[in-house]
Amino acid sequence: MGKERLEAFSDGVVAIIITIMVLELRAPAGAAFRDLYPLLPTFLSYALSFVYVGIYWNNHHHLLKAARSISGPVMWANMHLLFWLSMVPLATSWMGEHPDASAPVALYGVVLIFNALAYTLLARLLVRHDGPESPLAEAVGRNLWGDRKGNLSLALYAAAIAAAAAWPVISKALYVLVAGLWFVPDRRVERALARKSDAVRNSPRRPASKRPT
Repeated sequence: MGKERLEAFSDGVVAIIITIMVLELRAPAGAAFRDLYPLLPTFLSYALSFVYVGIYWNNHHHLLKAARSISGPVMWANMHLLFWLSMVPLATSWMGEHPDASAPVALYGVVLIFNALAYTLLARLLVRHDGPESPLAEAVGRNLWGDRKGNLSLALYAAAIAAAAAWPVISKALYVLVAGLWFVPDRRVERALARKSDAVRNSPRRPASKRPT
């Protein structure tokens, strides 16, 4: 099954998610720069979520670029990921309006955890569909649940949710830390695809068969 429509649909949903988030940034009633100050928490929440959505969009693009094809379970796993990504604007808006409240900051972490789990599930199903010897399996690894950076991210999310009850500012610092860990897209897919391309280019070619005269 081709993957082009899945990628195009996912790109459209991500664009809508970003549009919804930016619409929450409303101009202040006043005309002075100081009138922008009350918007700072909302803007910072938007900026953090924009980075997170961008991270998922980049890695999703690399993931599908390495995949050879998709299946029915992969399509539903992709919808599962898009569902949790679509929850980001809600969590962003609530945290932006109540930056020092425990519940909104904790909910933001819950949404991030489910996004991470949904992405891992999608990657695992793609690897299973492509096979253990595929470039995708070589790039992301066969044991996705053993990915150290992914596991560290989940642990930091869990710590941030727990800390939100007493120290919301620590929770938000942990969210920024995880975003920093993933800001540079995963290079493993690019390296695996480059090795495959080099192998194809350097493989001996069969001589062209001569036509009978």
